[in-house]
Amino acid sequence: MSVPVNDSRREQTSSAAPPKSGEARRRVSVSLMITCLADTFFPEVGVAVVTLLRRLGVTVAFPEGQTCCGMPLFNSGYHADAAAVAARTVDLFAGTEHVVVPSGSCAWMVKAEYPGLLAGTPREQAARDLASRTRELSQFLVEVLGIENVESKFAGKVTYHDSCHLLRGLGESRSPRTLLRGVRGVELVELSGADECCGFGGSFSVRLPEVSAAILGKKLDRVEQSGADCVVACDAGCLMQMSGGLSRRRSRVRALHLAQILAGEEGV
Repeated sequence: MSVPVNDSRREQTSSAAPPKSGEARRRVSVSLMITCLADTFFPEVGVAVVTLLRRLGVTVAFPEGQTCCGMPLFNSGYHADAAAVAARTVDLFAGTEHVVVPSGSCAWMVKAEYPGLLAGTPREQAARDLASRTRELSQFLVEVLGIENVESKFAGKVTYHDSCHLLRGLGESRSPRTLLRGVRGVELVELSGADECCGFGGSFSVRLPEVSAAILGKKLDRVEQSGADCVVACDAGCLMQMSGGLSRRRSRVRALHLAQILAGEEGV
């Protein structure tokens, strides 16, 4: 894919505590795990992530040869195949200082399931190490860089959808909202039922399309009732589900990734 990144694999520095200054942030190095959905359907999200991180003084590397994190295999019961994908991913990101993922689902897979999938194998400790270095984008900004205001601007009324794995798997709901409130020009309105699934659920939407569509319809009704110009999420799967539904409705509301707002996409 064509995400602009540093050609070097990594630039190692200590990450014992969140950086406190711009100078400290410039020494932070990350490897971007782009995810297969973002790579295939939302490359602009990858560009926004790199733009944002570079603006914050972070060195960004993109290890080539990335594939799916293995979650579809894992959720479908093919655990041996998922373990093979996990082993390859662990090797690919070995030695990186931080791994940033613009997806709560894939970050959860790496953090929560890789250690178990590779337990009892030569890569068990490496899987645990990778899990400890991996952060979803909003968590990396707030918890590692210590940033709650990225000094960006975006004109419009915004509402936020909690993706299931970010909220329930990683227990995160505060960081994305904190970052959105810090964007100049954003009016953040809380979404009724923000913590309810959008109906995507990976292969769930394919296996049970009628149920998926009904869940999505309820979500989009509430999005439109909020009066927001755009609905923001931290997962490409949710974006694909909601943007497709909004398009079929010919709605004026857009679905955007958090990174697009933080990177300063103009207007709505």
